Amino acid sequence: MALAAYRHVLRSTRIAFQGDFNTLIAARYQARKNFEENRELPTGSEELSKQIIHAEEVAKFLRENLVQGQARDNEPGSYKLRIHEHTERGNNEDIKKGKGNTLTGAKCCSS
Repeated sequence: MALAAYRHVLRSTRIAFQGDFNTLIAARYQARKNFEENRELPTGSEELSKQIIHAEEVAKFLRENLVQGQARDNEPGSYKLRIHEHTERGNNEDIKKGKGNTLTGAKCCSS
């Protein structure tokens, strides 16, 4: 299971950091380092299960929630986002229903 989680993280880094070689190498290095630190965890232990679940959550976050932006030369302060088929897209239903801003508990608009 740990090997599968490691592969998922590596695949997710490839998707998330496509075209950005330096960041891709750094992310893969960090993933390898974290897995190496937990190599000695006993098979079937609760801590190992927690680490595998964490790795799968990281892979999902990288794949679905991370979006790269590249500054546009001709428009200062403007960025082109690389949104791919794995990127999670919301439909803003909570905002339309008037549930408001979840950070402050107040409505975000006057509806």
